[in-house]
Amino acid sequence: MLGEWTLNIAATATEARLEGVTDPQSQIIRICTDTRQIQPGDLFVCLKGERFDAHDFITQARQQGALAAVTDHHLDDALPQLVVEDTLIALGRLAALNRNRFSGKLIAVTGSSGKTTVKELLASMFSQLGPTLFTQGNLNNHIGVPLTLLRLNAEHQYAVVELGASAEGEIDYTVHLAQPQVALLNNACAAHIEGFGGLDGVVRAKSEIFNALTDEDTGIINLDDDHASFWQEKLDNRLRSYLTFSVVNDAADIWVSDLAENELGAWHFRLHYQQDSIKVQLKLLGKHNVANAAAAAAAWIATGLPLQAAKSGLEACDAMNGRMKPIALQSALIIDDSYNANPQAMQAAIDYLATRQGKRVLVLGDMAELGIDEIELHSQIGQYAADASLDGLYATGPLMRHAVEAAKLAGLNAMHFENQGALIEALKQMLSEPVTLLVKGSRSAAMDRVVTTLQNGETP
Repeated sequence: MLGEWTLNIAATATEARLEGVTDPQSQIIRICTDTRQIQPGDLFVCLKGERFDAHDFITQARQQGALAAVTDHHLDDALPQLVVEDTLIALGRLAALNRNRFSGKLIAVTGSSGKTTVKELLASMFSQLGPTLFTQGNLNNHIGVPLTLLRLNAEHQYAVVELGASAEGEIDYTVHLAQPQVALLNNACAAHIEGFGGLDGVVRAKSEIFNALTDEDTGIINLDDDHASFWQEKLDNRLRSYLTFSVVNDAADIWVSDLAENELGAWHFRLHYQQDSIKVQLKLLGKHNVANAAAAAAAWIATGLPLQAAKSGLEACDAMNGRMKPIALQSALIIDDSYNANPQAMQAAIDYLATRQGKRVLVLGDMAELGIDEIELHSQIGQYAADASLDGLYATGPLMRHAVEAAKLAGLNAMHFENQGALIEALKQMLSEPVTLLVKGSRSAAMDRVVTTLQNGETP
């Protein structure tokens, strides 16, 4: 964390009442919400979840050396307490204090798909300049963003923070904590729409990333997105200027030309900004990552850095586990894209697979949080796979049954399996032949288990 942290400072920031505190000037080492990670000197914030209440673990926190706890009521325990009305709000206020002490550049990123890849590209780029904080895992919500901001320390020169949402208003909250100088909106599509009341709600919610910007800051928009004009109007009313990026439109501030791909499906292209351009060869697979690279370049430029200096960081970024990561296994090639899924990302994955040579089989699990359109959207994926002339669709999950039915009607060899075990047994029979298997599904589908089991040669 940044600067001095005492119990008194934390109490002032959270409007807390001190109980059982003998020395308000006691130094806080870290702020923690998980008793499994408590270390001596930590301030333990007691959060409540659907299936747990951290107030129940205050004794364990004390035994592990916690300095004090933030609670929403007095607890009968010897551990000193900072009593607040809402511990989640208190966590946000502590994070905001730490963020306000940070003098480096902070970039916030959101979007329905690709935001994590853009974050990883930016982390690769800025890390070549100096110590860079970036969101770990899926810590991108109303709890994860404060925890990320609390990791800022005196060494960091840059920060890249991913903002996700499950409902309108969540990004508005987290972006006001993050206070970015650069806010990037990658896209909006039918992803996790269950909590938004439809696609229009997603479009509005993603645009909340611009709500904390001032005239000194920069917003960034994907000009290729169907909703770009809505976001442009919002920024026209808010900022003096903003940046756009595009893969197909040279009217954008950052645009792409000379696209081509290598044997594995990694793309090289030329990025343009004003009179400058660079040639980039990505390690990342899939044409959709060209757009993600253009987005990252736009954020880089928005911080005042030259386009030429972006090349090495873009080219150094490797695929993360579960995100279009190639894995050679016997005679087969597995493309592990199991981290998450939505209709737009599914289509991008199918587009990639369709360009591969040899036998190509799509391996899918359900897409989650699609609301009342979930059956239709799964059927559309089955049709899309058939239209791509793939060699097979193997799927599991109740919703993927609709994708398989649609694919079969369109003439694709498609099979639905009642469980992952049956699916894995069928896939094992293919590993001895030259085939590309692309594995994808939402987090709840846990398709990463399919990849891991195949890799380890385990019995499902």
